[in-house]
Amino acid sequence: MQVKRKEWQQFVPKSIEEIWQFFSRPENLNAITPEDLSFEILSDIQGVPMYAGMVVQYRVSPFPGVKMNWVTEIVQVVDHAYFIDEQRFGPYAFWHHQHHFKAVEGGVMMTDILHYKVPYGPIGTLADLLLVDNRIEEIFRYRVKAVERIFGF
Repeated sequence: MQVKRKEWQQFVPKSIEEIWQFFSRPENLNAITPEDLSFEILSDIQGVPMYAGMVVQYRVSPFPGVKMNWVTEIVQVVDHAYFIDEQRFGPYAFWHHQHHFKAVEGGVMMTDILHYKVPYGPIGTLADLLLVDNRIEEIFRYRVKAVERIFGF
């Protein structure tokens, strides 16, 4: 399976400062993650601002009855512009997630760019086709609605 690229955009009618303050705190990931993922942050990061080199450990249940540990590293941070996280250990053969924030008239345009690869060769390719790709899309659709709810628009 080749590395797949996916991209999502969302306009948020808030200031770049308010948006950055929320998204640059890894503990806020719980608020924009579907409950059925049973997402749990294992690292003690409460109140710690994001920085390059930060390692965050999670437990996640991507599918019913399947629990996995996931470790990501924040590899780049440019204040009020973007940050990038990469998987160090977890369910993917490759995971590189860019989070971009751009101040525009009336608010912020957020862009997520995800590159990922499912492991296990042809079996992984089939799993991606039948399950993984759709699950990733569901998660990002949920995030759009969660951001609308959190920021009140």
